[in-house]
Amino acid sequence: MGLIKKSRLLWAAPLLLTAPLAADNHAENNTVLGLTKPAMSARDLITMPRLSAPTVTPLGRYAVYSVTYTDPKTLERAPKHYLLDLENPGSEPVKIELGLSGHSLSFGPDNFLYFLSSNHTDEDADPRSRLWRVALEGDGNVTGPMPVADLTGTDIAGFKIAPSGDKIALWAEIGRDCDQFGCVPQDGTTGSGRLYQGDGGFYRHWDHWVEPDLLSRVFVFGLEEGEVTGDGVPADGGIGIGNTPTKPFGGGEDIAWAPDGSGLYFVARSSDAKEPTSTDLDIYWSDLSGGAPTDLTKANEAHDSSPAPSPDGKHLAYLAMARPGYESDRMVVQLRDLETGETRALTAETDLSFGGLTWSKDGMSLFATATDVLDVPAYRIDPMSGAVTEFNLIAGNEAHIGALTPIMGNRLLFTRDSIGSAKELFIAADDTKAIPLTDIVTSRMGDMASTVTTRFSFEGAQGDTVWGQITRLENQEGPIPAILYIHGGPQGSFLDGWSSRWNPRVLASQGYAVISVDFHGSSGYGQDFMDSINGDWGGKPLEDLQKGLVAALKLDEQIDGKRTCAMGASYGGYMVNWIAGNWPDRFDCLIQHDGLFDMRSFYYSTEELWFPRWDFGGSYAENLETYEKWNPVNHVDKWQTPMLVVTGERDFRVPYTQGLQSFTALQERGIPSQLLVYPDENHWVLGAANSLQWHETVFAWLDRWLKPADATSDEN
Repeated sequence: MGLIKKSRLLWAAPLLLTAPLAADNHAENNTVLGLTKPAMSARDLITMPRLSAPTVTPLGRYAVYSVTYTDPKTLERAPKHYLLDLENPGSEPVKIELGLSGHSLSFGPDNFLYFLSSNHTDEDADPRSRLWRVALEGDGNVTGPMPVADLTGTDIAGFKIAPSGDKIALWAEIGRDCDQFGCVPQDGTTGSGRLYQGDGGFYRHWDHWVEPDLLSRVFVFGLEEGEVTGDGVPADGGIGIGNTPTKPFGGGEDIAWAPDGSGLYFVARSSDAKEPTSTDLDIYWSDLSGGAPTDLTKANEAHDSSPAPSPDGKHLAYLAMARPGYESDRMVVQLRDLETGETRALTAETDLSFGGLTWSKDGMSLFATATDVLDVPAYRIDPMSGAVTEFNLIAGNEAHIGALTPIMGNRLLFTRDSIGSAKELFIAADDTKAIPLTDIVTSRMGDMASTVTTRFSFEGAQGDTVWGQITRLENQEGPIPAILYIHGGPQGSFLDGWSSRWNPRVLASQGYAVISVDFHGSSGYGQDFMDSINGDWGGKPLEDLQKGLVAALKLDEQIDGKRTCAMGASYGGYMVNWIAGNWPDRFDCLIQHDGLFDMRSFYYSTEELWFPRWDFGGSYAENLETYEKWNPVNHVDKWQTPMLVVTGERDFRVPYTQGLQSFTALQERGIPSQLLVYPDENHWVLGAANSLQWHETVFAWLDRWLKPADATSDEN
């Protein structure tokens, strides 16, 4: 286990409260629950303002951040942008108008604010994504917008300006063999079919079909007086290595400039026939000559990412895994001497998996975050010794710290959220406790019925300590029905963090006690604990869930263990299907979202094959015994519990046919069931209207099976 693990209290104080943002306060439901204040509704959750990561001026005086607002009636979303004076804590943020609907805001070395927009000052112009900039004054006055890059042929997907201010990296979907930005190959094919040769990587990934000859690629242009110059130099040397940023979730953290602007670091995975089975992301160095880049991490056949050059340009810090083919291996901070090539694994002796890697402004420390027993704290890492120290930024539980942004004056800007509250922006200086800078949701909290989250631990499978959480209304009267919340991954955790999808608080506000358990395989308890689920999907995790439910009911005797439902998505959906056949008489109802139903058909239809190959010891053909040992379809004969099935047709990770198969099994056996299918959603439900429908459907299903007939109007 790690060298810096810390003890945790078995209880937690009530979390911050959040007031409703919409009008539907469900007064009738509040009366039933004995509440004097309105409880959070689904519409409240969906219309909750969403804070983005900030961007800061070079000297650290001002920060700009964006907040996405959702109209409570139309459910349309749009961002607003704010300027904040960091040298005057407590000062009011100033709303700024960019003149266009902008996103991906970033200050350049020239103190101008750069952003992307598909709008144009000319209403008749092509609405492709362009790069713009504005000049900002401290009072929020804006001069602009002024065009920076208006390149024909494609949308600009992202940008990063060199610290020297004379160059800019742009990325977009470009032909893999093209040597010019905006080049899209024309193959002259007739018909609408896509022809895949079998040697070009993914044919579909996450939620979209891959265009065979396109990659996300980075080109470097000159930047003079706020405008791009030249034809652009491909960072990959024109050889089309793979997608940069990486897909489906990579972003600006995959690209980093040398401090003097002399070259560019970028991350890519080879887009070839091995791509669906490979986790081998590599970090490349381009000297911008147009020649082939240097693969700095070629020797490591596992994951390398998050390049972070030191402020003096002498070292490159980055994150690396050790085991090829394993996407959930421990992320260890590496430090490479760029002159000698010597590389040290700084955090090899610390059993934490790091992310969000960045340098302090003075180059004396590295900062990162890591999951640790339900929290995601921030850490300081000594680049000389590798010593790791937790910041302890927040009094009480750290909850979820993110978007670490070091600024001048030994200050650290970051976001913090918890089960009880969405993100707010904080600042800490000289290792003191942080103070909040924004009031996006906090001031609305006092008018809402409060919830309380209690942490608990128990002896789980193999005698190991397992942690869980209970979230419920603080002053609810009478017995409380229980929901067993099962997280996905499976190498993940529900954490003490805010979620816009599987949110414990909004479910607890409907009158339920939400019980989550970090079963074997969860993150935040050391790599051995995470690895222990491999080849044992339905074993130790199910035992932990069974024992965790018992422990929660013992801890809070107000929870009614005779009225229970279990629900989960992804691996959590798999576990719901597994419970249906291997714990069939425990629950009154089940909710299964994007869950694996048949391991054989799943293996041959999913896209990232490295995932099942690692967790099940090879391909289906190589180790079918393990796949079939933990295959839910083999236990359908014991299914008896009513189940709601949810799936998205654009989900290529767990194809929606898995949901159809489970619903067919339920119907065939005459088990009460419902099927909710989204033609326009992937593995997640992201659309505002769809999210509202999801919550209303889930709440109705739970009410139907867990609440007395006179306490709910749903009699379906």
